[in-house]
Amino acid sequence: METIYTIPVNDAYNAESECPLCLLRKKAEDNELDYYLGPSLMEPDTRKVTNKTGFCPDHMAKLNKRVTNRLGLALVIHTHLLDYDEDITEELLEAAPAKAGLIRGRSSDYKAVLKDLADRIDKRTASCPVCDKMNKTIERYNEVIMHMFSHDAGFKQKFLNTKSHCLPHTAALLRTAASKLSQNDAADFVTALAEGSNSYFKELEKDVEWFTQKFDYRNKDKSWGNSKNAIQRSMRFLSSDRGDFNEG
Repeated sequence: METIYTIPVNDAYNAESECPLCLLRKKAEDNELDYYLGPSLMEPDTRKVTNKTGFCPDHMAKLNKRVTNRLGLALVIHTHLLDYDEDITEELLEAAPAKAGLIRGRSSDYKAVLKDLADRIDKRTASCPVCDKMNKTIERYNEVIMHMFSHDAGFKQKFLNTKSHCLPHTAALLRTAASKLSQNDAADFVTALAEGSNSYFKELEKDVEWFTQKFDYRNKDKSWGNSKNAIQRSMRFLSSDRGDFNEG
């Protein structure tokens, strides 16, 4: 019986794509972005989270790009600024060490103080509820894929026929297979994953090479074949799908 998790997994593996998990990730990301731009903006529990975490640079840009409720986003940003300011600014103002040669107030551990404060700023800048919830959803999808591969013959055949998975999601699937699959199921699963990866490596290598050779004047009038978007396809395979890797 299909559930809230198996339905999107089946849909992703039924679709034409270079990586079904990239489709699942995009859907999960869109759902979370819509959530944080919707009525949740004004919910106290949500604001407690966003006040503390803010959003990572990537999702800050995506929120700004798709927002229709500018007031709501401004309110979230304002209270996040207040929380961040209260947490960081006073320590930053006091972080400057005494100058060398001045005995009074001289500190020998100023390097540790500066590094600790820098680490705290980096941690807060990178924190993001969209990333956290999206990653948990994808972890659950990975577990569902393992269960369906072991118990659903129809899905197993879909997986065996899948063209490819991007390399970051290949790594995620291998980790999940290590913890969730029996040795026999893992043998079939990893074989299919490896064969798809090998085939797609060869396809991309061939297409990118021909893309470079098309710049030779002797090949000017020859067909591009499948190489016109070879750079974008390769970047998606190496780094997972991103909006800025599309052919547009």
